[in-house]
Amino acid sequence: MQFEDLFLDDALLASAARVGFTKATEVQQLAIPALLSGQDVLACAATGTGKTASFVLPILQKLMDEPNRSGKAQFLVLAPTRELAFQIQHVFHQLGQSFKPTIAMLTGGASPWAQVQHAQDKDCDIIIATPGRLLGLTTDDSVDLTGIELVIIDEADRMLDMGQGPDVLNILAQIGQRFQAGLFSATLAGSGVRVFAEELLKDPQEILLQAANQQAQNITQEVYLCDNLEHKQALLMSFIESEDCTRALIFCNKKERAERVNDWLQSRNVSSQLLHGDFDQSVRRERIRKFRSGQIKVTVATDVAARGLDVADISHVINFDVPFRGDLYIHRIGRTGRAEKTGYAVNLVEPNDQKNLQRIEHHIGKKLKVCKRKGLAPKSKSNKALSKPKDKARYVSKTDR
Repeated sequence: MQFEDLFLDDALLASAARVGFTKATEVQQLAIPALLSGQDVLACAATGTGKTASFVLPILQKLMDEPNRSGKAQFLVLAPTRELAFQIQHVFHQLGQSFKPTIAMLTGGASPWAQVQHAQDKDCDIIIATPGRLLGLTTDDSVDLTGIELVIIDEADRMLDMGQGPDVLNILAQIGQRFQAGLFSATLAGSGVRVFAEELLKDPQEILLQAANQQAQNITQEVYLCDNLEHKQALLMSFIESEDCTRALIFCNKKERAERVNDWLQSRNVSSQLLHGDFDQSVRRERIRKFRSGQIKVTVATDVAARGLDVADISHVINFDVPFRGDLYIHRIGRTGRAEKTGYAVNLVEPNDQKNLQRIEHHIGKKLKVCKRKGLAPKSKSNKALSKPKDKARYVSKTDR
């Protein structure tokens, strides 16, 4: 289905075309008409399937159909992290170029009073917020939610994992009137999203697509066994220097590890930068901008970047550290292979990473192929044994890439 089949305004279609949106994804085909009709929506779809545009476009269309003259915000979007909040704002700016809706950002990392003053001065149409910051501002009556007509809760599974569910319920109780709602999540399993949805949504249209452990066929997922840190570094460099690596996102489990990897890459003249939760918000936004624009080829990140980081054409996601949990793995590799493009997920696995790898394989329900690079095959006895499993289909030789 094309976007023009969704009965969107020509100005929105033009903005969508400018950013490369022509064919609507499955979640967009189902969510956009439902939200435009006033129906509540529960959407579960894997990362990279276009969930953000599926609620941004209906909000913009509603504002075009009935411009906001109330002086109060009409739309509220809640996100679990400020990084995701700013990514959502970016999509609003991309798709709302023709009439530039006024948006108030209420997140941590900046002065709450400056944010409130900015929102009041602009008579904003849309509030994008993280739950903790918004709850504090509504509790002391600094922000008025009584004009809200539509609430979007994005990354609901992550929000609940972070313990933000009670804050969300307290915020929504302050709206004081019936409102339309959309709840978007990567998974319904193990996080209480279904129970949360039952409290918030009334007769929702359910859109259940691509469960989080069913990765799209366009992401190639492989394991490369490493003897030690030096071997892992050599493998990492071989991927970064390959011709098909145009933009790489490298994940480490801890901030200190990410710092060491980034320093090592820069010492070898790789165009790399660091991204983790301790940076000031403005610094993180600037680094994401540089990565998105192609000024920086490689970003080394902790899991702060695993959700909400939407950068087009990431060719490689490289797990320098194997994540501790399967859901983290899903969201990491979801940064590549987005919007029907191909992607490549590399897992660099030392012997002490085997338990984490087993957890991931159990989570996704399949074994990942163990491969090797020419001249960089593992030499330790433990790795040699692992590279020849009983399931012979698991081992694939990669002479070059």
